[in-house]
This record gives sequence, structure tokens and C-alpha cells, in this order.
Amino acid sequence: MSRTYVLDTNVLLHDPRCIYRFQEHEVVIPIWVIEEVDRFKREVTEIGRNAREVSRELDRLRLKGPLSSGIALESGGTLRVVVEELDPVLPRSIREGSADNLILGVALAYKRQGKDVVFVTKDTNLRVKADALGVPAEDYETDKVQVEELYGGWRTLTVPRKTLDALFSKKALPCEWDLHPNEMALLVDEENPSHTALAKHVPTEGILAPVEETKPLWGITPRNKEQRFAIDLLLNDQIPLVTLVGKAGTGKTLLALAAGLNKVSDQQVYQRLLVTRPIFPMGRDIGFLPGELEEKLKPWMQPIFDNLELLLNLSYSNRGHDAYRELVDQRILQIEALTYIRGRSIPNQYMIIDEAQNLTPHEVKTIITRAGENTKVVLTGDPYQIDNPYIDSSSNGLTYVVERFKNEALAGHMTLSRGERSDLAEIAANVL
Repeated sequence: MSRTYVLDTNVLLHDPRCIYRFQEHEVVIPIWVIEEVDRFKREVTEIGRNAREVSRELDRLRLKGPLSSGIALESGGTLRVVVEELDPVLPRSIREGSADNLILGVALAYKRQGKDVVFVTKDTNLRVKADALGVPAEDYETDKVQVEELYGGWRTLTVPRKTLDALFSKKALPCEWDLHPNEMALLVDEENPSHTALAKHVPTEGILAPVEETKPLWGITPRNKEQRFAIDLLLNDQIPLVTLVGKAGTGKTLLALAAGLNKVSDQQVYQRLLVTRPIFPMGRDIGFLPGELEEKLKPWMQPIFDNLELLLNLSYSNRGHDAYRELVDQRILQIEALTYIRGRSIPNQYMIIDEAQNLTPHEVKTIITRAGENTKVVLTGDPYQIDNPYIDSSSNGLTYVVERFKNEALAGHMTLSRGERSDLAEIAANVL
């Protein structure tokens, strides 16, 4: 049975292609949505770019016929842009309210016409209001990934002792388990659970290989199995995309920086270590801070500087000195904002995007598609610490990438669960 989906403005601004996600059903855009989209199209933010894309797409579809009568979509459904007379429909208390109320009124009008209507909005309060009026309402969840069910990057396998012995002696085993590409495994002896080994799936060869011990990276040694797994992924040049997810203090950024410095400065596999993080919201002008661009960036990038100082063994006596300056002067290290990344091509670099949980799926796509030849991209973040009001733990770009790339041989993922920053930080991350 065909349904009618009435879309709110925020759905179109979140995903400009959303009208094609409803299969054979009817998609309705109230005229007030077009008015709101028009107000955003001059912004330089991601929302502004999405608004312009929505306008262009609707203008293209208009050539197929009058949108007011409905046109067929390539996805199999239909699209209509409507104006409804709402005075008799909306309750008097909200009849002259905001555009949100007028948009909701369209859904209510369709419901009173006997149609199987669903109001789609990312506004939680508007969903509550729809429910009060008896209109079924849903969040737009096409790009959502339930963080509780997020792919973890490793699993435990209980195996016979001879399997462990063969792994140690032969350094490779045929992979008889249904593992994701580059997934890690903790092999446990079925007779002696204290007898274990760390292994990794090598998809190009169809084998399970041991995770080798690594030398300290700029003074950093892994403190648990998840960090060992993460370092293996970070140092593997055959995996150009790595995602690290974990709560505060698990070592995501520190491990990524240590591996990046090793690959750029020590092994010289990459030309430069590029480190960046969102200046929320991505694309907004940062000119309200005093000074040159570098001075404007420093408050936003201070967490990166703190980790670099730790890696460079900065003594307390030199605490005020910018220890990373030498690396910058030698063009080994580059720290910049994501603001102007659109349109760039970034070859031969080790690229770390910190706090990636504050990016939308579209923004992450924009970043990853900037990677040129021989560039490795590392995304780190904590899905439970999101400052962007337009996304949540299930709809952010970081978790989106983890889920979409879990079956790709060019990507690897690790979820870090154990905090190693300090006992206080670990307890705070768990109980607060």
C-alpha cells in the first residue's frame, strides 16, 4: 500500500537527495518548506550548500511537469509540492504560528483526507506536536547507525590449541571464519583460556595472520589489545582508511599522531602529516578570533598540540615553548581547519581528522573524497560526545563511515573501550 510522506525542511537540508529514499511512495513537500530552504541558500555552511542543491534538484524535476500535480521519480515514487488551505484544519492555538506549524498542517490535512500519511522531521519537538494532533511522525533514519550495534572491529574466537600453535609457527592460517576485511581477532585456547593470540584478517590473501609486536612509536607503547589492534591498522599502508571510535582517554588521537609521525618522519612513506578537526560548524568563518589564521586556529587545535607535546617529550621547564614548531617548519607536520577543504586534492599525506563525530555523513564524504594518490585517512572520535545540534550518536559521519566501510578491503576499524589517560579520566568517562 502506498504511503504519503510529508517532509520537513530539516530533512531536505540534512540530505538533499532524500526525496529518492522513499521507494514507491508519494513524497510531499509543502510550499513553506521551499520558503525556508530559500532562506538558507546564501549561507556558506554545509546547510547552505545543501539548500542550493535542493533548489537545483527541484528546478530540474520541474522540467518533467508541474510539481503541483505530481511527477514520477526515478526511484519509483512520486513527488508533489503542495499548498493546502489550513485554516479549518489546524487548531486555533497554533493556526497562526511558525512555518513548522504550517508544514505540520499539511500532514494533518492529508490525514483527514483518509490517506496513510507519515510526517518526517528531525525536529523532536515537532514530532511530539504531530503526535498530539494524531499525525504519525518519524525521524529521517536512512543514514542512521545504532551506535550500540556499531561494528567493533574485532571479535573473540575460541579455537583448538593446534590452531594457536599453527599461527605462531606458520605465521598464517587459512581464514575459516566469516570475518570482515581487516577485522581483528582474539584467539582463545578452548582448553586453556589464558593461552591466547592476537590475529588479523588479511582479505587480499584470505588468511589470518598474527598481530606482531611493534617498537614504541615516539615513546608510545600500546597498553591493551585494542590499542595493539589500532596501531597495526594505523601502520598498515595497504589500508588507506582507518576509523577509531572510543570514549575520552582511550588514546585514539595519541595513537593516530604517533603512527602518523612514524610514517612521515621516520619511515618517510608519506610526504606530510596533516592534522585537522572540525571548527564547528564546518565552513563558518573563524574571523571573530584575533590575529592571523594560525592564531585563530590555536584555541581549536589545542588538544592536538597537547598530544604532540606529550609525544615530543616536552619538559615542564619548557612548557611555554611550541615544541611542534620545528616539525611545522620542516614541513613534516601541517595543522589546519576543515573550513576550506572542499575542492582540494590531497596526495601523499597521512591525514588525521580528529573529533569526526561532529561531522555529518555528507561532510565526511567530502573529506574522504579529497584523498589523492598514496594518502591515508584516519578518522577518530567519540559518538557520545557530539556538539553538533543537527546530528546525534546514530546519525553522525563517523559511525556512518564505520558501518558503510566494514565490508571494504581498503578500510579498517577499531573501537577502543578501555581508558588509559588516567584513573580519574577513566572513572569520569564511565560514571558521568
